[in-house]
Amino acid sequence: MKYVLILFVIALALAPLSHFYPSKRQRLVARMREYAAVHGLFVEFRDLPARGEPVPGERRAQVIYYIAENLSARAEEFTRRIVLLSGREEEAAREELDLCISRIWHYAAMADKFVSCVHATPFRNVTLAMKEPLGVIGIVAPEEAGMLGFVSTVMPAIAMGNRVVVVPSQHYALLATEFYQVLETSDLPGGVINIVTGDQDVLADTLARHLDLEGMWYWGSRAGSKLVEEEAAASMKRTWVNYGLFHDWADPEQGQGESFLRKAVEIKNIWIPYGE
Repeated sequence: MKYVLILFVIALALAPLSHFYPSKRQRLVARMREYAAVHGLFVEFRDLPARGEPVPGERRAQVIYYIAENLSARAEEFTRRIVLLSGREEEAAREELDLCISRIWHYAAMADKFVSCVHATPFRNVTLAMKEPLGVIGIVAPEEAGMLGFVSTVMPAIAMGNRVVVVPSQHYALLATEFYQVLETSDLPGGVINIVTGDQDVLADTLARHLDLEGMWYWGSRAGSKLVEEEAAASMKRTWVNYGLFHDWADPEQGQGESFLRKAVEIKNIWIPYGE
């Protein structure tokens, strides 16, 4: 009888924590909702007007500059949010935010500078290397990098003229959703940045298989990277995954640069022959 009473007391003590351990049915329902949210988003994409002429790099740069300025204006608010979510000191949180702003400035400057070029060839012709955006890119942001990882992956993609469907870090998802308020006040056209929160692995699988995506970037586990590449093969998506390897997002060599811009474009070569 004593043991039964002890078990009963333990059950009562753990009852308030039961919502942290959803049942199998609850997990299934959550996955179905995330799957439906992604597909509903692409239905809205199809209802958007045709893109027509691509947006010039100067216009993209201007909008990204606005994003940096508006984020700077709310620096104290975002610093407090980073402190609450990460548990770090305010100084460290401010350093992360300042690096985010600096990275946005960087891609604003590169939006109209990482452009097409002309190559000389050994024959009597020139080659035009035309850099064109992929289209719609699915991005699963790194879980451990918080807002810095979100900014570092999304900004180069839109700087090159792409639209993105981004899954932010699950732990820092609130930062991404609040960042959307900054985007709304920065003249960013509708449908350019689309944020979907939820289970990263479930959403990565859904995005990798979706036929309306032209590219897929994934920073996560080795198993997740393998799954993304396998699922994306059916629709010939361009993939960029890290296979679970460590990535230092605060490092300027690893966290930003031309490697991100190259992955956001496709290069079409045009050969132009000429005579004597």
